Amino acid sequence: MSERLVVAQPARLLDCLAAGLAGWSKNTLRQRLALGCVRVNGAVVKRGDHALAPGDEVTVAARDAAERPVESARFGTLFVDEELVAIDKPEGLLSVASEREHAQTALALVRAALTRPGKRVELWPVHRLARETSGVLLLARTRAACDAVQAAWGDVQKTYLALVIGAPQPAEGVIELPLAERRDLDVRVEHGPEGKPARTRYRTREVRGGSSLLEVELDTGRRHQIRVHLAALGHPVVGDERYGTRAARLGLHAWRLALTHPRTGARLELEAPPPRSFRALT
Repeated sequence: MSERLVVAQPARLLDCLAAGLAGWSKNTLRQRLALGCVRVNGAVVKRGDHALAPGDEVTVAARDAAERPVESARFGTLFVDEELVAIDKPEGLLSVASEREHAQTALALVRAALTRPGKRVELWPVHRLARETSGVLLLARTRAACDAVQAAWGDVQKTYLALVIGAPQPAEGVIELPLAERRDLDVRVEHGPEGKPARTRYRTREVRGGSSLLEVELDTGRRHQIRVHLAALGHPVVGDERYGTRAARLGLHAWRLALTHPRTGARLELEAPPPRSFRALT
């Protein structure tokens, strides 16, 4: 059975638990923390000195009732609660099923990891990442949560890291070029009636010889938007065979995703550090 507390005033996590859970010893609470049975706003926290703010939601599960972590050799878990699951998707893994692949997808693997005997889990993709792109991927555990996040998707902060050929001038700026998807699934800049508005902001973080590491934010979410916009700027993403040149992998990583939680209203900030394969491109 789980216990739930809503924080009324700033406090340390262990102190808040001791005050809010009468009859629980501090040793028991420390055990629950160490076992990963305590979550703050849906994220597992194991430190008793973790700082809490008013409005934070704390849940504590008994050892035998704690939800098993979402485990897979193919991805890491960034966040999980009753409404949302966020994973660190590796490059090479599809987000959702395609005509040729149904089992080895992020959606299928997370569903399998969450499913218990006699209780199949339903999941909905909030958004998608291309197979070649790594990083934060958000899934919903309820249809209502999916609809709520998608309805507010324009307010979600989506930040990527992109390794590009050359050094953009100016070093930071905004790319506003309409995009259109072709029948062969290529996306091109299209100033005619088929072009849809697309806006990308970029900032150079570091110049590394013949390439540059950019921090990129999407104001719109068109298919292949970052890749096409940066190629149009004259600085294609490293490893982009479709719009640029070949490399060991695509130099694009979904680094951060910040949104309002559909149930708690708390700000949820998700971050996936760039993997070794991305760092090895330089």
